Amino acid sequence: MRMTIESDPSYPAHWEADVVLRDGGTARIRPITTEDAGRLVSFYEQVSDESKYYRFFAPYPRLSDRDVHRFTHHDYVDRVGLAATIGEEFIGTVRYDRIGPDGRPASAPADEAEVAFLVQDAHQGRGVASALLEHIGAVARERGIRRFAAEVLPANTKMIKVFTDVGYQQKRSFEDGSVHLTLDLEPTAESLAVQRAREQRAEARSVQRLLAPGSVAVVGVSRSGAGVGAAALRNLRDSGFRGHLYAVNEAVTRDLLDGVRAYRSVEAVGAPVDLAVIAVPADRVPDAVAACGEHGVQGLVVLSAGYGDSGPAGLARQRELLRQVRSYGMRLIGPNAYGVINTAPEVGLNASLTPAPMPMRGRTGLFTQSGAIGIALLSALLRRGEGLSSFVSAGNRADVSGNDILQYWYEDEATDVALLYLETLGNPRKFTRLARRTAAVKPVVVAKGGRHTPAGHVVPGTRLSDDTVSALLRQAGVIRVDTVTELVDVGLLLASQPLPAGPRIAILGNSESLGVLTYDACLTQGLRPLPPLDLTTAASPADFRTALAAALASDDCDAVVVTAIPWVSEHALADDLADALREAVAEAPGKPVAVVHVELAELVQALSATRGPAAGAPDRTTADSPFTPAALAADATADPDRIPSYPAAERAVKAVAEAVRYGQWRRALADSGHVPEYEDIDEAGAATQLAGLLADVDAGAVLTLNDWDARELLARYGIRVLPTLPAPSADAAVRAAAVLGYPVALKTTAPHLRHRADLGGVRLDLTNEAELRRSYEELTEALGKPGELQPVVQAMVPRGVDTVVRSVIDPAVGAVLSFGLAGVASELLGDTAHRLVPATDRDAAGLVRSIRAAPLLFGWRGSDPVDTPALEEVLLRLSRLVDDHPEVIGVSLEPVVVAVEGISVLSATVRVAHPPARGDLGPRTLPSY
Repeated sequence: MRMTIESDPSYPAHWEADVVLRDGGTARIRPITTEDAGRLVSFYEQVSDESKYYRFFAPYPRLSDRDVHRFTHHDYVDRVGLAATIGEEFIGTVRYDRIGPDGRPASAPADEAEVAFLVQDAHQGRGVASALLEHIGAVARERGIRRFAAEVLPANTKMIKVFTDVGYQQKRSFEDGSVHLTLDLEPTAESLAVQRAREQRAEARSVQRLLAPGSVAVVGVSRSGAGVGAAALRNLRDSGFRGHLYAVNEAVTRDLLDGVRAYRSVEAVGAPVDLAVIAVPADRVPDAVAACGEHGVQGLVVLSAGYGDSGPAGLARQRELLRQVRSYGMRLIGPNAYGVINTAPEVGLNASLTPAPMPMRGRTGLFTQSGAIGIALLSALLRRGEGLSSFVSAGNRADVSGNDILQYWYEDEATDVALLYLETLGNPRKFTRLARRTAAVKPVVVAKGGRHTPAGHVVPGTRLSDDTVSALLRQAGVIRVDTVTELVDVGLLLASQPLPAGPRIAILGNSESLGVLTYDACLTQGLRPLPPLDLTTAASPADFRTALAAALASDDCDAVVVTAIPWVSEHALADDLADALREAVAEAPGKPVAVVHVELAELVQALSATRGPAAGAPDRTTADSPFTPAALAADATADPDRIPSYPAAERAVKAVAEAVRYGQWRRALADSGHVPEYEDIDEAGAATQLAGLLADVDAGAVLTLNDWDARELLARYGIRVLPTLPAPSADAAVRAAAVLGYPVALKTTAPHLRHRADLGGVRLDLTNEAELRRSYEELTEALGKPGELQPVVQAMVPRGVDTVVRSVIDPAVGAVLSFGLAGVASELLGDTAHRLVPATDRDAAGLVRSIRAAPLLFGWRGSDPVDTPALEEVLLRLSRLVDDHPEVIGVSLEPVVVAVEGISVLSATVRVAHPPARGDLGPRTLPSY
């Protein structure tokens, strides 16, 4: 059943949401409608007598016709019911009824409602009630309800726990044999933390079910052994999958395909199937998905193409695929996926198109959206001795995305470094939140390809420049690199070396020229290199060992870059040099070491020191495998003592520099600042004002506030905008000056002249009527009639540095706070800094200091430093306004004059709109593209 606004105009379609439950399965939450009578009766019949008793406080074996009517007819304002569904089946319900102070049914402005749940016994313990409570709470807040009241029997401990664990402020009492609970629905830091912890556990569990299945069926295995399905089956078989493996082909006539038990359908397997790999043409995928769903399969990897990658018709097919998959409570990797790999010895999963042998076991997780890039990254990492913990190539990323994988890697003890190649960010606000949390415990390195949205990916575009997006990612602790080569380079260093304690870099080697190149590269990256130590071309491995040990033991450096050029007997010395470097590191561990080599292929192999299969293990490499060396056999393990090597100084230093910056971010995280509380902020008044302003504004429309409303809204957050008075004539200008007091400024406010002092539309320091009249006449003669110029008069303020403070809601990144100096030069050079909202006090201080023109604020060339603390306070107050009220989608304060003491906001533009129904701060929900 799919209700639409067309069939019922009052139906709130934006309340529909897919959610991940505690065990990793999915369910759909939607409003209950009049068409659900049969489903409700069927659901109630499957609920135990005990659960019915807990719900109605008495034996209640069946619902009467009156009950069914009451529970399926809602006005979606004072009476609301939501159902959690899998397919067409209800697995849980929740409803609220608005009540007055006397506990009887009421309408607005009554702001309390009675709430009650019922969950099918077979689905209790999956977090259904908790998810329903999050969503009914969001619905209630939208409808002006501020509190929930609930009566629960003392024996119903599970439901009491649902209420008490949610994190809302609450009161509890015992009355007339039942527990009376009152929940304040205003989100709190605790409720948000609870919600996100549940989200993390559920989404991590859903990925874990995909990466560690007990059984796998490959659907679409050809009898000839050709094609994608047969390749996926061989890779699973030959890589040593530890679970049960099945082949599915509807025309199979024998028991085995490629030595694997074969069946004509998934249903015929006769045993549980946790993961299905689907490799049939796109027009046959729906039947395969339905068969998997009916059989209870938990997740799908769809290798089939012909979806969003093939145009509008394919995109529609992709959306229907996602709807079908989620209707069965499954998760989806793909379509157009390359597959997944899990090298854990107890799993041994290679459900991908990567030929056996499976990649080495390592401590690096890899996620890509592009299969081709995935192949290149796997080859590059493994060729340089780096193993993997897990690998996911999600293709069109219709469901499982980089966000889900980050949730999994965050708690995965087998993963120390997270590498992601992303073509789109999907839900960027959530990505930056998850990346920040993950980066606090392990590095997150991202190569973002494409400045446009590729085929198959339906996500909001961004109005921000790529440099701005990079800056915001770095604020979240993400190591943003530009190329897949840099992704590998940085990943190698982070996976094998400790983080540097600072930017001081020691350089040593047997080539003076290579040392100088490395020194210059360090300066380019903002590091502090020490003078290179030239060991001369006659240096032996023992000389390298002595020099490296001394550098590592010194208190004067934080990292070491070793440079090496070939000897005449290169092959004989490569192993010796690798051993010497390792011995030095073992003597003084704790600092990262990187090696720059010139044409020393044998040294690269020796330093990677890949451990191959145990003695007697079979060599399972194949002629067509891109990973042909025996060192890459399926049970190989990356050496934890390896030292990363690079063929160019710039690449090695870039990797070290990224590690230095990441280490600095980790250390700063210990004191990341706080979002200050200001006692004079009128949050409730601002909410009331915004509600009134938007009352007659259509959904999707944007309202630019007039000057009066903008000043009033900003004043509620302690941001005072200097008033202006209109001057449609010279006489009006004189009267305005008399009100404001001399000296005054005369300014044009026409859109094409606003904030363009360079065009002559501003006259300052007018001290008397004669000067004002003369300036008015000059202005109108030079630039146009008063009606075109829209002149205004404003009181003069103390001189200072003109700055610009802005905030905007970007569709791809969320709320962004920006700062720069006013003027054409700053705009031309793009000298603007950005931070994510909400900003902390440390964010505001960093924002002011991170633009290139920042010295002008701090006493450049003998000038007086201006009042940057006051400027930082304006930034923080604006951040609070935008964070508290998502209706505020854009604010521009220009100029903000920062004087030696105090600031003056001379002009403000505020744009507002109805906020999106769902967002990253709303209840848990899976994205739907």
